[in-house]
Amino acid sequence: MSSVLRMVPVPRGEGPAGGGAAAPVGHQVLCADGPVPERVAAYVERELPPGGIPAYRAARGSGARSFVLWADEHRRERLATLVTVSAGSGVAAYQVLGARGELIGTVVREKALRGRGLRTRWTVTPAGGQETVGFKGRILWWYVWWLLSPLQTLIIVVSLLSGDGDAARGPRRIVWRAGGRAALEFRSKGDTVHLHAPGYDRRLGAALVAVLRTFDSPLLGKEWDDAKN
Repeated sequence: MSSVLRMVPVPRGEGPAGGGAAAPVGHQVLCADGPVPERVAAYVERELPPGGIPAYRAARGSGARSFVLWADEHRRERLATLVTVSAGSGVAAYQVLGARGELIGTVVREKALRGRGLRTRWTVTPAGGQETVGFKGRILWWYVWWLLSPLQTLIIVVSLLSGDGDAARGPRRIVWRAGGRAALEFRSKGDTVHLHAPGYDRRLGAALVAVLRTFDSPLLGKEWDDAKN
């Protein structure tokens, strides 16, 4: 039975916190296990470096990312942290660390034409587990996408007017395999990460869906971690 994770804004029934208190965390990762209703797996927010938001937004252009997974929206318990080990030249490596600093897993993104292939390559390795490799989009759909490239301007305009944006994106599905078997999967419909392999740490899955969404759609300005405030 696969677990399905997706990232959404936290619903707000009231206005922002007042009296100088920090606003609650704005995004959450939901997890569903089979027929069981979705539950909150983690609350997610950026962890800002010295220099604050401007410094974070400047560094993210090289692929650097840093965010925290909280157990609750008021930051009372840290579940995990994603940190950047290295970033530059189209390749970025991240570690997902537990609350005590223990390694949960690693994620490596190699941008298309910068790493080892024509498609963006994602490598996910659980601590003490087997490396899994996935590529963004299927070759067939990328071929169709480039055939339609003369029409991309029209497609982008239509996507912006519709407010959806999916038509303006290239193929996005990713299947991570190890030993010929699918261990993880990102499905573009619904922006969900599916944990097919048993025993996967939900914190690694939550961090993965969150970091994938930071590379969502620069054209449409939808990356959750690129906000100016």
